Amino acid sequence: MSGPIAHRLLVAMTVDGFWRGAAIYFPLTLALIAGFLSRGRTRQFVACLVSALWTLCSLLVLQRFNILAHWWSFSSTGPLVCGMPIELYLGWTVYWGIFPQLAFPRLQLWRVVVFFVVFDINFMPICRPFATLSRDWLVGEAVAIALVFLPALTISRWTLQNTHLNLRSTLQVAISGMLFLFVLPEIVFALRPGAGWAPLLRMPSWERQLGIQVLLILAIPGVSAVMEFAQRGGGTPIPYDPPQRLVTSGVYRYCANPMQMSCGMVMLLWAGMLHNVWLLLAAVTSIVYSAGIANWDEGGDLTSRFGVDWQHYREAVPAWRVRWRPYIGGAPARLYIASTCGPCSQLRRWIEVRRPLGLELIDAETLALGSIERLRYDPGDGSAVVEGIRALARALEHLHLGWAWCGAGLRLPVVWQGVQLLMDASGLGPRRLEACVTARRGL
Repeated sequence: MSGPIAHRLLVAMTVDGFWRGAAIYFPLTLALIAGFLSRGRTRQFVACLVSALWTLCSLLVLQRFNILAHWWSFSSTGPLVCGMPIELYLGWTVYWGIFPQLAFPRLQLWRVVVFFVVFDINFMPICRPFATLSRDWLVGEAVAIALVFLPALTISRWTLQNTHLNLRSTLQVAISGMLFLFVLPEIVFALRPGAGWAPLLRMPSWERQLGIQVLLILAIPGVSAVMEFAQRGGGTPIPYDPPQRLVTSGVYRYCANPMQMSCGMVMLLWAGMLHNVWLLLAAVTSIVYSAGIANWDEGGDLTSRFGVDWQHYREAVPAWRVRWRPYIGGAPARLYIASTCGPCSQLRRWIEVRRPLGLELIDAETLALGSIERLRYDPGDGSAVVEGIRALARALEHLHLGWAWCGAGLRLPVVWQGVQLLMDASGLGPRRLEACVTARRGL
């Protein structure tokens, strides 16, 4: 190799090494300084955790969009994840997912966004030749802010302030889906190059659609468990943000670890669909960890917080096996259903034939005039009362595992609204009970 060529190669490697190091160490240093100077509020750790996880996942989604739109490209010769230098990927996660949450926890959201946008616009052009920007790179910057930075800041603020619990739980479900079904495979493909996504794309259409449908069915208990934590427990699965009440309703009537079990089944199926042994190993490792260390630590925490109630629950509900009939640990729930409404009375007989446990069926006519318009489910423990399709879905959890699984799917956001709309449009919406003397409403 001639001297000038070797010199240019050495210079290029030196420049590349400088930018790769700066990409990880510069944001890491900023985050450490901000963390040292911050007062370390009790919820700040969990706020940074969920924000960093969202950033970690959504950055790879952004990079997939970038591969199609060509907003920017990277000339680095080091290891890449989805075409992005791994140091930049991790540094970007720290810079957007952790640093602003530590440095500006109380600054107005729009001011934080403006600050980082202005910095990016001035700093990004300096990164050549490590990163080459196209003429449309500002479009990519706008997409990045909307897809990555703004949601990360938002979920961090909500977590820090302990607000918008249902929305936080929804975003945590999205994080879990992206993490296990997209980010983990991308990392495996980067570390162990192989066929990548090709086995899934080459699969016959019917087989791929069937596999995805089964995957969604297996994911229902896990998603429903997260919702149960928010709706009945007042918390989330994230450490330092746990439910304030012991949750034994919903899918927890049948299994003590529905999230871990659901996640393990989904990961095993996904590894099979991608024909990737490393993903299979990751799924098995996750199951072993959940059944061992995580289960032991969680058990100790729940015992200290809920005492005898938790012990009674665990004696009746297995951790990694499922019950066929539901666990009933407290006061019975009540389902208010009209006896003078034809469709309602038929539904009532259908439920009674299946011998529900821990559920009292009460005539809706016993309630005050005008106080009920649809089927109503009262959990009996002080939690929120639900009506309509959600009430029916709650009643299904008192029958057996099969119907409880259907009820969990029926309660999912968007699903229950769509089904309720169809029911109303088909004539099974709110109706006045003409046969009732007090003219109360029913289903």
